[in-house]
Amino acid sequence: MSSRYFTEEHELFRQSLKDFLQKEVVPHLDKWEETGHIERFIWKQFGDMGFFGLAYPEAYGGMNLDLFYTVILLEELQKINSGGFAAAIWAHAYLAMTHVNKEGDHAIKEQYLTPSISGDKIGCLCITEPFGGSDVAGMRSTAVKKGDSYVINGSKTFITNGVYSDYLVVAAKTNPELGNKGISIFIMDRDTPGISATKLDKLGWRASDTGEIAFDNVTIPASNLMGEENKGFPYIMQHFALERLIMGINAHARAEFALDYAKQYMSERQAFGRSIDKFQALRHSFADCYADMLMCKEFNYTVAQRLDKGEYVVKEATISKLRSTKMADEVIYQCLQFLGGYGYMEEYPMARLLRDSRLGPIGGGTSEILREIIAKMVIDNKDYKPAT
Repeated sequence: MSSRYFTEEHELFRQSLKDFLQKEVVPHLDKWEETGHIERFIWKQFGDMGFFGLAYPEAYGGMNLDLFYTVILLEELQKINSGGFAAAIWAHAYLAMTHVNKEGDHAIKEQYLTPSISGDKIGCLCITEPFGGSDVAGMRSTAVKKGDSYVINGSKTFITNGVYSDYLVVAAKTNPELGNKGISIFIMDRDTPGISATKLDKLGWRASDTGEIAFDNVTIPASNLMGEENKGFPYIMQHFALERLIMGINAHARAEFALDYAKQYMSERQAFGRSIDKFQALRHSFADCYADMLMCKEFNYTVAQRLDKGEYVVKEATISKLRSTKMADEVIYQCLQFLGGYGYMEEYPMARLLRDSRLGPIGGGTSEILREIIAKMVIDNKDYKPAT
């Protein structure tokens, strides 16, 4: 591993994480993939190990470590081959918790961030809507202020941890006539009256609970507003940099896992008297796949380093997600081909890996939307600004 990004302490952490995942998580994955329900005990174990607190302040139980500890967590979660389990973990730790940490006041952080770090509470981030998809500004959910309360109405969909989480971070329009300048961010408990959730049946990410959530006159205290009213859109945009980079890192890691597995398989599989890694057509195809993976991996590490230094890397993170998720789909498709008929069998890892990977170019902003965002930045010279 490159010493430019990873220290000896990083590598010790990676090894301890690998050991933990193999011992405590892998034996349960097939069950969770089948039931679509990750049992609560593992969340607490993650919390006890400190894995949810890597990037968060010590004042709330975190460790305030550099971003490459998060990179390691993301990479190793991909290499146990359950995109759903990985998504449930990072959606809690880096989608919901990021907003709580950045926009929540001290009282909210004590109530939600501290137990999130310890693994006692699970969060979800609710932005995408049934009629909006990647169009965040087009959301229809509303939050109307009435005295010392807000009343929330609307719906969200494709929400990871949307069924079994304990709290929800919700974007809604407090000033609909202002469009994207009228969005605010709220936090609310799962058992608040008026909240209901329906579990969705997915092609992949089978272990995670993805939900459609309805808000029917949900009344919450005004103190549950996070950050400033009508500042939700720049908050969301700012955090999209981390979310998109996370999905880029996930993509290069699962592609690397697929290549490692295929390389081992090809060295053992015999055809016409020799191992199939000796056939030039397969060797060169593997080399192309490896080169594409490594290009994305090195780019993602560079962007992670810049983000860790506090740079505003929305353009680079958007490119990371766009290119890395496309690469992962193509590499995993080819790795399944390397396995021939066995690649199509469920007892081998490629079938699940192929299904799970396909969400990469869709979730967190479709590739089509990302291309338009990049075009606005590099052709129209649009300058997205950090939230102030």
